[in-house]
Amino acid sequence: MSYKRVFTIVLDSVGTGAAPDADKFGDEGSDTLGHIGEAYEGKLALPNLQKLGLSNLREQAIEGVPAAENPLGYYGKMTEISAGKDSMDGHWEMMGLPVIQPLDFFPNGFPDELLAKIADFSGRKIVGNLPASGTKIIEELGEHQLETGDLIIYTSGDSVLQIAAHEEVIPLDELYRICEYARSLVNGPKYTLGRVIARPYVGTNKDNFTRTSHRHDYSLEPTGKTDLDYLQASGIKTIGIGKINDIFSGNGLDEVYHNEDNMDGMDHVDHVMSQDFTGFCFVNLVDFDSMYGHRRNPIGFGQALMDFDQRLATVLEQLKEDDLLLITADHGNDPGFKGTDHTREQVPLLAYSPSMEKSESLGIRATFSDLGATVLNNFNVKGSGKGTSFLQELI
Repeated sequence: MSYKRVFTIVLDSVGTGAAPDADKFGDEGSDTLGHIGEAYEGKLALPNLQKLGLSNLREQAIEGVPAAENPLGYYGKMTEISAGKDSMDGHWEMMGLPVIQPLDFFPNGFPDELLAKIADFSGRKIVGNLPASGTKIIEELGEHQLETGDLIIYTSGDSVLQIAAHEEVIPLDELYRICEYARSLVNGPKYTLGRVIARPYVGTNKDNFTRTSHRHDYSLEPTGKTDLDYLQASGIKTIGIGKINDIFSGNGLDEVYHNEDNMDGMDHVDHVMSQDFTGFCFVNLVDFDSMYGHRRNPIGFGQALMDFDQRLATVLEQLKEDDLLLITADHGNDPGFKGTDHTREQVPLLAYSPSMEKSESLGIRATFSDLGATVLNNFNVKGSGKGTSFLQELI
């Protein structure tokens, strides 16, 4: 074992340029980090990510974030092989379970028979049933829901069914119960969806509706063992922060923390770092995606990155000689691109430990599974064989 503790922080949707197969998704030219830098016109300041090599891993440096002359650690990119480009695909692939068979998605809305079952179960009528931005659809239909109590159901370019509900009209317990039922309808074989998402919000009218932190993702049960399962079975402690627990349906995790937002997530990271344990801490920070990527807000996205970068300084200070920090992303969500969906991009890979003696490129990894393979290798745990470890490259 090279490191006693491994921390992986997933910056949800922070892609670094179009993937080789981006044309299959209509995402040629997407570049989340590049377009954020352009929007800031050279004023994007990410000193801690910069010194870890965030621009070194790119062909063209992020505007305002020049390549570091002597990066602290190792840097590279990872390419996704899963069929989709959402969080479930990305995280499962990181943990050695690529999603090879495409899941169902409904760009024209869900079948009537599926909606009828949800309506019958809930006792509520359904409105929406179209691909939409979550904030836009509650702006359009939220007041209707306040008056009628109808369920707002919508989707996106991903394999997802989302239910928006005002917390004072449809209480959280009821919303979660409806989502659990909807989840039971889309586990195959006829319909197989990646996620059902509860999207609660509050407010009095379309001008002040605000989504709350009570979101809950009901993911498809992993179709096989993940690296989290292999670690847990070997007695290695596994910790999930943010929506990690939702994405893996609670499998393979010993300890979990729910995030109110990115900064709350970083509070959990600080807490876990203060503990003495041997194991793997897997973190997802979703605000980049849910608050700014889908809303095509590059300025807000950049500010969230700068806020994270400030908190990263504390993480770097707390790291011990036998700790390893990995920073990556699960897909892109380019706020400077067309539409409102995720973008098929390669993702950053940054690796650092205070014990490292040098800095080098990790190149372009052929699959996200290389990350999980490295974690397994570190703890001398045998997994499914997916991915290639880069542990021996970290010196």
